[in-house]
Amino acid sequence: MFEQRLDSKEATIAGKDIGRVEMDLRVGEEVPMEEDDEFMLSRNYFLAKEAGSTSRKKSTQKLSDIDLIDEQVLRMAVSAIKPKHEKEIESLIKSYKDLYSKWLFELRCGFGLLMYGFGSKKILLEDFASTALTDYGVVVINGYLPSVNIKQVVITLAEVLSDQLKDKRKNSTGSKSRTQQPFRSQSIEDLLSFLNLQLPDDNDCFICVVIHDIDGPSLRDSESQQYLARIASCSLVRMVASVDHVNAPLLWDKKMVHTQFNWCWYHVPTFAPYKVEGSFFPLVLANCRNAQTTKTALVVLQSLTPNAQSVFKILAEYQLANEKEGMPINALYTKCRERFIVSNQVTLNSHLTEFKDHDLSLKEFLVASFQIFSCCC
Repeated sequence: MFEQRLDSKEATIAGKDIGRVEMDLRVGEEVPMEEDDEFMLSRNYFLAKEAGSTSRKKSTQKLSDIDLIDEQVLRMAVSAIKPKHEKEIESLIKSYKDLYSKWLFELRCGFGLLMYGFGSKKILLEDFASTALTDYGVVVINGYLPSVNIKQVVITLAEVLSDQLKDKRKNSTGSKSRTQQPFRSQSIEDLLSFLNLQLPDDNDCFICVVIHDIDGPSLRDSESQQYLARIASCSLVRMVASVDHVNAPLLWDKKMVHTQFNWCWYHVPTFAPYKVEGSFFPLVLANCRNAQTTKTALVVLQSLTPNAQSVFKILAEYQLANEKEGMPINALYTKCRERFIVSNQVTLNSHLTEFKDHDLSLKEFLVASFQIFSCCC
């Protein structure tokens, strides 16, 4: 059987372009060349990319080589930035102040207030508390702090509520209330039960909790959010909070949002700088490598086995006592054997290798043919 394949050509018949065709004598019909064109195009593309990658020189620079500015200098430069659009922002804040009466009404009806939007809302919430909540006890929680003690928060709420109830009873009856067990010695469940008392004679008696950054780093764990939700659901507590993280709603489930917190959402962008909130976190463009290295080392150490942590502790203690010299491996092995941390040299070497693999600032060098290890953390 005779087979022949003709090259594709462009032909024009009666002034009309009939395009490129391929004659296949095996089947005796014309087949378009679209598939071959696509194949050749893709093949040429990857050939060009391969040729370009070999001829182009790769940069040896790294992100870690960037010379970052000192954090203190950067903060001073940020504080020197002049504010803009002051009149527009002042008008915006005034429109929020006109909502104070509405916000108070919603608090009295049992709802919570959640403020979101760009800009610090610290000044706005504190102005609302000092202006509209003068008849109620107010407790302010700074969620942007590195750590917040939830039990201390509940104790403070109970003490403020107790003082408020005493004043009301004293004004109504003129008699002193009976003494009760100190709140600091009570469990958190007893304190929450006290905050959830039912007062049939006065439905307008409650204390208000103002939380700046309820989505702050110290409050983002599930346990803290669960306790805050239980506090907000107490009958004698109302909650006003602000959020700044875009994923803050992911902290709560449907029950917490609609039943416990019972939020009324308000979009209140203030465009104010986060001067107070941002002072507890390193700036992105600042040179804070030492803080990041220490934080990373702590995370790595927590993931190690107890024996590996003990070996590193011995190295660190020796380094603190002898700053200018490292610890010989023989002395390290003897110390670890005495404390029953390792049973042989192979185990110790595996721990030291693990330290070096995790970049725990472990240096190894030879002095007079002796292997010396130095911990620089």
